[in-house]
Amino acid sequence: MTRGQVPLGSICEVTAGPSGSLLESLQDGPDGVPVISPPDLTDHHTVDTRRLRRVPWSEAKRLSRFALREGDLLVVRQGALGRLALIEEEHATWFYSSSCLRLRPRREFVLPAYLVSYLSYPPVQRALLGQSLPGTVPSLNSTMLKELPVTVPPLDRQRSVVEALADVDARIRIQRLMADRLEALRPAIFGELIQGTRHR
Repeated sequence: MTRGQVPLGSICEVTAGPSGSLLESLQDGPDGVPVISPPDLTDHHTVDTRRLRRVPWSEAKRLSRFALREGDLLVVRQGALGRLALIEEEHATWFYSSSCLRLRPRREFVLPAYLVSYLSYPPVQRALLGQSLPGTVPSLNSTMLKELPVTVPPLDRQRSVVEALADVDARIRIQRLMADRLEALRPAIFGELIQGTRHR
């Protein structure tokens, strides 16, 4: 651990998901409390809510210690290691599966949005993967994650980092939208060109 770094466990509460036996009643359909699983975490660190499974309302009380709050992070601990998502207000009170670890940042030390960016930084991702337990399905546990070194600048610097990255993300979205529009126009332009109706 280098100067200026602290263990993740000193700035976050790290909690493993409920055991499989507690989620035996998972079901498809619109009724019940949603349970977020690794396939629901997107490449953009958000939650895809289209295919969520749920536990019946009657089971919610015994799972209450696994309820999510706005600002929590979910990290995949089995299989697709390195995937993570920031929990938004709309996901509060939902649960998460046994294949995830919940990070609850201590906000007096670290901003959730900064921590998402830090944990998705390629060198940190490589460090996470390097810590994984060998086996048919690579995995992490809460002890490993708690020991991960994290660079934690002052909160004002963290805010500056988050704002700068948000600006970059906005520019990326604009460029992707422009590329998608050009891609959609390409067949029409080709058709006009071969018919001789389009002039340079």
